[in-house]
Amino acid sequence: MYNIKNFKGFNWVGFYTLYLKEVKRFLNVFAQTIIAPAVTTLLFYLIFSLSIDRNHLNTEKFSFSEFLAPGLICMAIMQNAFANTSSSILISKVQGNIVDVLMPPMAEYELTFSYMLGGITRGLLVGFFVGLFIFIAVDFKIFNFFVVLYFAIFSSSLLSMFGILCGIWAKKFDHMAAVTNFVIIPLTFLSGTFYTIDRLPELWQFLANWNPFFYIIDGFRYGFLGIRDGDIKVGFFLLGLSNIFFLILTIRIFKKGYCLKG
Repeated sequence: MYNIKNFKGFNWVGFYTLYLKEVKRFLNVFAQTIIAPAVTTLLFYLIFSLSIDRNHLNTEKFSFSEFLAPGLICMAIMQNAFANTSSSILISKVQGNIVDVLMPPMAEYELTFSYMLGGITRGLLVGFFVGLFIFIAVDFKIFNFFVVLYFAIFSSSLLSMFGILCGIWAKKFDHMAAVTNFVIIPLTFLSGTFYTIDRLPELWQFLANWNPFFYIIDGFRYGFLGIRDGDIKVGFFLLGLSNIFFLILTIRIFKKGYCLKG
């Protein structure tokens, strides 16, 4: 017999098993967790690209369809990363089988990384399918692949950890719906996904600059098109710092057992 968990090491078996469980959980309902959000995002793309013309942009280099595509892909990545981790933990709590996750010899950081990687996987899968269909209709090259990869991975990891915290905090599905409706969706729609913020009134421009989602979507769009509304360096720093903060917080919450221990 081999030692599954070294006291000072990393429980790779437990980590991989929980990650695999998370992936299989959303793949078992592939149509609901991957296809449905991808189709919804594509409908947003179709409706907005047909109803809004180039004049809504302050650039002649790109059509509105080209401008819109990266923002919608990033929006899909973030929303689905959040949905995966938050729903997984909340459902486990409601069904009473969260103990099956807490009982195995896994450290709090191993739990965090397993759930987070599951959320990243779903977010990137949805983003891949959305991008695949959009790029059939829109022909443009990636300006900076590293920037696209950075913002895709770290935005999904950030929203995955936020989803973990919300799933732990929520006691029923109404609580999770409130977070989605009053936090995630407003921040996403007010982040410049469908427009450049310099077209907003001065007050709304000021508020947009305090919206963390603005820097994520702006950075992701810059990776594709090379255009931006904000400071890319601020976006890089803010996203990295936010990930570190939420990682420490999530590990601490798991360690304390907040809203997990009866």
